[in-house]
Amino acid sequence: MQARFKIFKSAHSPWTTIFAAAAAFATTLGPERMIGISHSHEQTLGVVTVWYWALEDEAWEQKEVLC
Repeated sequence: MQARFKIFKSAHSPWTTIFAAAAAFATTLGPERMIGISHSHEQTLGVVTVWYWALEDEAWEQKEVLC
């Protein structure tokens, strides 16, 4: 397995929108593949990162999502 991440960010959407998008993605992974969720804020940019386990041969699709 490989550790991977997916970033959800926005400078205009409220935190609830960014967190909802990250939570929807995390739900598709299931608890056995989740590592964790982190967030940060710099001036007007909010970022939520979902860390998860991926299978070795799993394609790494869209790494960043604008909310």
